[in-house]
Amino acid sequence: MSYKVSSLFPCNPSTTRGVATKLSASKDKIIYTNGKTVIIRDLNNPAIATAYSGHTQNATVARFSPSGYYCASGDASGTVRIWDTVGGDQTLKAEYKVISGRINDLEWDGESKRIIAVGDGREKFGHAFMMDTGSSVGEIMGHQKPINAVSIRSQRPYRAVTASDDTTIVFHLGTPYKFDKTIKTHTKFVQDIRYAPSGSHFASVGSDAKIFIYDGLTGETAAELTDNGHKGTIMAGNWNSDNKSLVTSSADCTVKLWDVENRKSITTWTLGSGVNHQQVGNIWLGNDTIVSLSMSGDLNVLDRRSEDKPVRVVTGATKAVTATVPVASDTFLAGTAEGRILQFSSTTGDASYVEGEGHTNLVTSLSVAPDGMVFSVGFDDRLREIEGSKFTSAAASTSSQPKSVAVAGDGTVFVAEAQNVEAFRSNQKVFETSTKFTPSAIASHGSLVVIGGEDQKIRLNEWDGKQLRETANLEGNKGSVTALAFSPNGSLLVAGDSTGKIVLFDVKEKKVVTSRWSFHSARINSLSWTADSLHCASGSLDTDVYIWSVQKPLRNISIKKAVPGGVNAVAWLDSDGKKGQLASAGADGCVRLWDVIFHV
Repeated sequence: MSYKVSSLFPCNPSTTRGVATKLSASKDKIIYTNGKTVIIRDLNNPAIATAYSGHTQNATVARFSPSGYYCASGDASGTVRIWDTVGGDQTLKAEYKVISGRINDLEWDGESKRIIAVGDGREKFGHAFMMDTGSSVGEIMGHQKPINAVSIRSQRPYRAVTASDDTTIVFHLGTPYKFDKTIKTHTKFVQDIRYAPSGSHFASVGSDAKIFIYDGLTGETAAELTDNGHKGTIMAGNWNSDNKSLVTSSADCTVKLWDVENRKSITTWTLGSGVNHQQVGNIWLGNDTIVSLSMSGDLNVLDRRSEDKPVRVVTGATKAVTATVPVASDTFLAGTAEGRILQFSSTTGDASYVEGEGHTNLVTSLSVAPDGMVFSVGFDDRLREIEGSKFTSAAASTSSQPKSVAVAGDGTVFVAEAQNVEAFRSNQKVFETSTKFTPSAIASHGSLVVIGGEDQKIRLNEWDGKQLRETANLEGNKGSVTALAFSPNGSLLVAGDSTGKIVLFDVKEKKVVTSRWSFHSARINSLSWTADSLHCASGSLDTDVYIWSVQKPLRNISIKKAVPGGVNAVAWLDSDGKKGQLASAGADGCVRLWDVIFHV
């Protein structure tokens, strides 16, 4: 048996209210951070994406070098990692601890040799250093509060500008970089500052909704852009390669394109209303395409030639994926910790939100009924149903926080909760039973319903349409039962627990087939069977995925470090006995597809 990763559905950028999110681009690729992961993706081809997971703390900013061969990424601990973007190895070139706190921004010089990193440190707010040796190339000073942004003139003589929460901009001469003067044009936080590619000018934007243009060599204020300006905090500004156009993104939910030479606003895109549509970052892709980031994490792709609406909106998870379920051989749904449910297509590489009123909190479990209807439960204590790619209007409230959901053969939906199990049909409660144990997982096949408990036992029940009748107890797990799954033919039941052990049961004989699937070292979060009932995949908090063989119980495929931070969900999309495609997802918000060959 063997495997290889076939594609990656990346997470979208993480955002924080009131904080600008820095984006970077090289040719058609955009780079950003989410949690400890750095994502590089091609917005023109959704199938092309890579994830870098080298940081031990949350990554906060990542920027391509001008050459495009390297990336520098900073994190919340003040560490900068420089790594290779060419090829799949992502070789680490260097790692430096540059400040004692969060890095808010960093910038390469035009020769891809020097880097300035800025942020929130105790001793200093910025550091300039050589990328290959880490040696200092000057001092970044003059600010009294954390620095939000930095930009370097890409031509000699070098200049560097930094923007801070202290409402000032500091102009540095270089190299080595040294303080030259303080610029006091803004009256509130300065959120972003960027040099034009030619180096002739730089622009600053801030919480006072103002935009200023400065001379790139002297730092003298050249102009203020006031024509039809923004009505709220401006979070980001970026120059086009023509050195004449500037794009700004604001918390007033608009993106504006400016003609800097004529000091005029050319185009305004309004991208909705409310907090989720506040614009917190932007970048140019080529000469005509603008990407602006919404507070919700959506990437809005705008064409400067179109004044109407975004060409498209790139969606994705911004927090951990907590549950998955296949709905076709090339389509699956994924629930997230933010309450969203997304639909993914393995054929096109696209992701889209399930439309309608969904969950408002973490999605704990998904299950598909025999008729194709999908049911979901979440920490908002709601049971919802999904038909196609939309939530239906039907919903039901659970009496306590749901942990797991399963659908019986007659369409009855069972929900395992803190101290009880409820059954719903047509979104009406038809049965409820209190338990003397704490339910932790549930699964169903036909009229059989199994309930796993924190007492390490599994209760096998028969559902007659009105009542659950307990028929047997299955034992063998060494911890709380955290995941259950019937084989498609109903003859086998697999149970994973909090210790990482997996036990395979014969349902008819009510006995253990094997208890030797015990290679995981932490809680089992998800189990999924192939269509032929011969192989089972398991995902664990230990970040690994294992694929087990029923016919040869000692034979397995181990996918080590399949999901950084832990695997929350696994699901087979397609399998034919010789090969299959497996989806795995978890803490990093990404979904990875694996092509698995069972017989070599």
